[in-house]
Amino acid sequence: MAGGMHGEARGVHEGILRRQSARESSARTYARALPIVPVRARGLTIEGADGRRYLDCLSGAGTLALGHNHPVVLEAIRAVLDSGAPLAVLDLATPVKDAFITELFRTLPPGLADRGRVQFCGPAGTDAVEAALKLVRTATGRTGILAFTGAYHGMTAGALAASGGARDVQVARLPYPQDYRCPFGVGGPRGAELAARWTESLLDDPKSGVPLPAGMILEPVQGEGGVIPAPDDWLRRMRQLTADRSIPLIADEIQTGVGRTGAFWAVDHSGITPDVMVLSKAIGGSLPLAVIVYRDDLDVWQPGAHAGTFRGNQLAMAAGTATLTYVRENGLARRAAELGARMLTQLGQLADTFACVGQVRGRGLMIGVELVNPECDGTESAGHHPGPPGPEPTRTPHPAAPELAVAVQRECLQRGLIVELGGRHSAVVRLLPPLTISDEQAAAVVDRLADAVAAVARTHEDHGRHRSRQHGPAQRAG
Repeated sequence: MAGGMHGEARGVHEGILRRQSARESSARTYARALPIVPVRARGLTIEGADGRRYLDCLSGAGTLALGHNHPVVLEAIRAVLDSGAPLAVLDLATPVKDAFITELFRTLPPGLADRGRVQFCGPAGTDAVEAALKLVRTATGRTGILAFTGAYHGMTAGALAASGGARDVQVARLPYPQDYRCPFGVGGPRGAELAARWTESLLDDPKSGVPLPAGMILEPVQGEGGVIPAPDDWLRRMRQLTADRSIPLIADEIQTGVGRTGAFWAVDHSGITPDVMVLSKAIGGSLPLAVIVYRDDLDVWQPGAHAGTFRGNQLAMAAGTATLTYVRENGLARRAAELGARMLTQLGQLADTFACVGQVRGRGLMIGVELVNPECDGTESAGHHPGPPGPEPTRTPHPAAPELAVAVQRECLQRGLIVELGGRHSAVVRLLPPLTISDEQAAAVVDRLADAVAAVARTHEDHGRHRSRQHGPAQRAG
């Protein structure tokens, strides 16, 4: 009987996946790598139509700060449904919206909370990015935008133009500091200093080809770029040089906000106050919601200058208020900092053990493991190597290995762990667990991921030995 029920569930599962493949757009992404059919979920756990259970470290790409179906979120949604309140009200004032704004402003950096304005945008983060870009252009009368290599700000035209995958150059692109793949080959504080100097030079050189811009947009931790935290000193430098030149600074906190990085907002680590903050994902408590918050002197909009039909989603505002309050009152940002640091330390051992792990990095519960191919060159993944004469050694990382990252993701799924891929060449395995993850669940996530990496590393090494036996030393030397 049990076998029959399992077979029936399997049939339902496969039928749904088959129909999805036949009817949905080729643009679908997660569904290709994660052939599961979620039917129930709670916290970190998802149950598929086939009866299998998974630990979900994708969390709706960081949307689910409290995990799936948290009781306080469900209670907030039910309260609105049971009250008879309208569910969509465009930009009219409501008690639900008033409560959301009050709670949101309670969490903002002081310099912004004291003199801020909030604008509700279309329900996707990318629309909020569009609003932020339009706002600073309107307020300054200028058009250019400064953005960074590796950035991801959304999928609409303006947001794409400021992202790392832009096809046309519509913004000035600046180096984002990072250790492993430092564009200057040095990493660390010296690499961040060189990145800041380049930015300053570009702005102050009258022949740089970059006129004074309308704004600078940055992510305090690049997510899709490969989980790359910006150094706090560098962020403070960006804040200072933009303030000195009256360039509005836009912080994209769509994925980093609401405790994810170990502070309520990722800019809190450095203590900076941006002129504009772009917020979405977790602020809607699992439902679609996006806003920008900005300094009141930038509020030069004409009525209707940026609008959207679904900016009055009352269920999302109620769920968002419940989420913001719960994260704040229960110290979940601090919890994310402590647990994330522990997980980073544990996962960091993978880089010491397996040559195919280039670097483990992150901040709070935003963690990335970069997979590389150590056989493609003769360098050490994090080593220093002689370069041109001068005080700084050069560093040559191994090439990214997207095929190994895909293999790790597949091995994780077989072990009941859902992870995302990102970064350059999609070679970074990403963890975005809910902030409510328990110590025991965190240990299980680390164990399953480590086991998956070990399995892929063994297979990779076996293939390498097999190729070596096939070709022999003479052929390899050529």
